[in-house]
Amino acid sequence: MKDLRNDLRAVARDTEALLKATAEVTGDRVQEARARTEKSLGQMLDSVYDRKMRRRVRRLARNTDDYVRDHSWGIIATAAGVALLVGLLTRRD
Repeated sequence: MKDLRNDLRAVARDTEALLKATAEVTGDRVQEARARTEKSLGQMLDSVYDRKMRRRVRRLARNTDDYVRDHSWGIIATAAGVALLVGLLTRRD
């Protein structure tokens, strides 16, 4: 999967370079091809980075869940302490 991601990045870089190199080329067919390529490139990059972000969020959620399960009493005590502190501070006014 890592190789695929690296290959897609290389294709994206090459495509961007090709689009820049042909920016001044005129003609309806060339401009139409450039527009389709830019659209496809944008969709591909969005898809790759969206999947990557979803994996990171899932991993973070799993790690958080594991931490809470392993340290549940400490978290309960911390929440109670914060609630007590907030209660004391709001009572002072």
